[in-house]
Amino acid sequence: MRDFHGVIEVLKNYLAEIKTTKILDKDVAKALNISQSNFATIKRRNTIPYENILKFCHKEKLCCNDIFFE
Repeated sequence: MRDFHGVIEVLKNYLAEIKTTKILDKDVAKALNISQSNFATIKRRNTIPYENILKFCHKEKLCCNDIFFE
């Protein structure tokens, strides 16, 4: 199972396919419907926002196994 940084990297790679610009933490926070400050706190604590990621996967029709597992 991936850790926080691995999960965020997968999300950034997915978002990079959609956008042509570099994906920043604020873009991931927006995609997950989390404020930038809350995302920074989550990142500092190294916790994974499972509910937000699952909602994002459902909205984008992604398989959550691809995000959480290698």
